Amino acid sequence: MNRYWRYLIPLAIFLALVGFLAAGLKLDPKEVPSPLIGKPAPGFALTRLDQPTLTIRREDLLGHVWASWCTACREEHPVLLDFAKRRLVPVYGLNYKDQRSAGLRWLANYGDPYETSLFDPDGRVGIDWGVYGVPETFVIDRAGVVRYKHIGALTPEVIRERIEPLLRQLHG
Repeated sequence: MNRYWRYLIPLAIFLALVGFLAAGLKLDPKEVPSPLIGKPAPGFALTRLDQPTLTIRREDLLGHVWASWCTACREEHPVLLDFAKRRLVPVYGLNYKDQRSAGLRWLANYGDPYETSLFDPDGRVGIDWGVYGVPETFVIDRAGVVRYKHIGALTPEVIRERIEPLLRQLHG
């Protein structure tokens, strides 16, 4: 009997691992669940990118994480400019782990879709928000609750199929 257990236990462990790996292969690697969904957005107090003497807090605004060094941010920027022009909701930026002068130059060169951008040079606020990298987009309702997080560049499809329906639901 002991001889059978000696073979059955490793086989059972192997089959369990295969099951976990098979389940993991079905997951979308771009869908990283945020622990913030359905919870109040983390508090912060940061200076504005364009006016370092002005401080903005969570209660004042909420929005999109970007950086001048981010290639995907440059790719998505025309989509974000178009979305912001439509004025469905105010769009705010969080300039993440960047240099103030580089962020300002980037906005001047490519256009500024934001009501304002906050400056997070060391990324501490980004950590509180669970930022994995840039760009990331958060949709926050009027009560300050995170309703959606998108990791990666925004596309017209993401805006049309995910963000706009959520905005209609929240404002409906």
